[in-house]
Amino acid sequence: MVDLTATPFNLDAEGVRWVEETLAGMTDEEKIGQLFVNMGNSRAEDYLTEMVQRYHIAAVRYQPGPAAEIWEQNYILQTKSKIPLLIAANTEAGGNGAAPDGTYVGWEIKVAAANDKKYAYELGRISGIEAAAIGCNWSFAPIVDLYRNWRNPIVSVRTWSADPDQTLELSLEYMRGIMESNIMPAAKHWPGDGIDERDQHLSSAPNWYSCEEWDATFGKVYRGLIDAGLPSIMAGHIALPSYQKKLDPGSNEFTPATLSKAITTDLLRGQLGFNGVVVTDASHMVGMTGFAKRRDILPMAIMAGCDLFLFFNDPDEDFAWMMAALQDGRLTRERLDEAVTRTLGLKAKIGLHKVTDKASILPPKDEAMARIALPEYQAVAAEISDKAVTLVKNTDHGVLPISPEKHKRVWIIPISGPKNPMAHSKGPKGAEILADLMRERGYQVDLYESLTDKSERMTAEEFARVVQGAYAGKAPVSAITDNYDLVISVAQVSGLMQPTERVYWPASKGTPDIPWYVHEVPTVFVSLACPYHLADVPQVKTFINAYDSQPHTVAAVLDKLEGKSEFKGTPSTDVFCGLPDTHL
Repeated sequence: MVDLTATPFNLDAEGVRWVEETLAGMTDEEKIGQLFVNMGNSRAEDYLTEMVQRYHIAAVRYQPGPAAEIWEQNYILQTKSKIPLLIAANTEAGGNGAAPDGTYVGWEIKVAAANDKKYAYELGRISGIEAAAIGCNWSFAPIVDLYRNWRNPIVSVRTWSADPDQTLELSLEYMRGIMESNIMPAAKHWPGDGIDERDQHLSSAPNWYSCEEWDATFGKVYRGLIDAGLPSIMAGHIALPSYQKKLDPGSNEFTPATLSKAITTDLLRGQLGFNGVVVTDASHMVGMTGFAKRRDILPMAIMAGCDLFLFFNDPDEDFAWMMAALQDGRLTRERLDEAVTRTLGLKAKIGLHKVTDKASILPPKDEAMARIALPEYQAVAAEISDKAVTLVKNTDHGVLPISPEKHKRVWIIPISGPKNPMAHSKGPKGAEILADLMRERGYQVDLYESLTDKSERMTAEEFARVVQGAYAGKAPVSAITDNYDLVISVAQVSGLMQPTERVYWPASKGTPDIPWYVHEVPTVFVSLACPYHLADVPQVKTFINAYDSQPHTVAAVLDKLEGKSEFKGTPSTDVFCGLPDTHL
């Protein structure tokens, strides 16, 4: 069984006794419920009460909402639940992952570009303070994937680096910061994303490294975190064929880690010595559902070594299937008790076993709200922007610095990806923010409107006429050179839940969306999200990565373009995408 006195639980006799007595007093139904993390679709008290009292859930990962609303939800959950809950936030980039009105500090890749580990600590610290204020005690962060393939659309800005040493160092700092607020981090996505170019939300996406390559990279990161006391890990729906074949010859080498005993028990627990809690990634993702029937993957995940199953599809159906597996032996009682013991152990590590008044699990509401979005947190975020904005390429040496005197007339060209309501970049429109800021500083700015944007106001017949005339309507080069002293292409493209993170070029050719005119007029390309656009615009001579579109980020970009501040960012991944022509 589980040694609760060992790392990462480190429980004393009182804590061990609480876990053992709680487990012994549970019915089979309560134990089965303790395998599930629910994503609630309502904050109504009757719904929340039913989830904890009918389904006996162990944990919650909730839908986003205002901090005050989340506090109310979590208060209901904890006061109505027989066993205190793990309540998880997704604080990958700040306290805004706990509540949108919390502080966005910076995506991990941006924090890494600031080139000082103290900012990784600050990301964890601020995330922890804000998440704990509204009742969270668990976080699905840090992301410790290694970005080794620029075509990967899901990791992108969400992880620190391509370098395992830097990734380990910054992850440890994040862990230190968030655990100061007694929030347990769950590093993800075991056994490591960033190698395949696909997204496990949408398809299989294995880690193709050999055992030796994996040991020297992802294995090094996980071993270092485990040795430092990492309390929990999120397993991705990511196969590791090399180790699958080594540890379980004859098995399906493309078994995702969430369903693989070889990867999540033999490798993670056996070879790396991890004793903490393992939670699956979301169970609706095709990397998992594409492997077997749902009725089968439920017990398979627990038998593979996962302790918690992330999200019901249908609560009654999933609960019944897990119970049926216990009754027919596909889920063993030994493994069930082991999983529940670990989850209870993590709750005891947080101190939930000492709670006598459940209402006291959360701080008073007015006190909690006073910890959200403080000016000092915003100041840290702005400082990171100043340190992180990166001049990737500057081979047109006459362009920078810019000024209203040299570049009075500016054309800003917004560049986007496929329309994606789930995109991380949804929010501030960076091109518009930059245009307004430049006007304030004395530039004459035109903001380009693409044919795609114009088409939304056209009838089908009007659009057809425009498309038919697209090739016949080319303008002379002088239409640009006579009217503008500078063009700034501003890309804001995110690939979440999309098969690609490339820029979305218009169907018409030769329009200003595509920076074909770099030899005709000074041109600067600024990315406010994905850092890997040089693959699509290798002709651009001045290329900047800013990582997000926050107003303080855009202001930092302009300050640096004008020479009022130095470019200080250092890329932590191959932003040249392994392509020789992107350096020219």
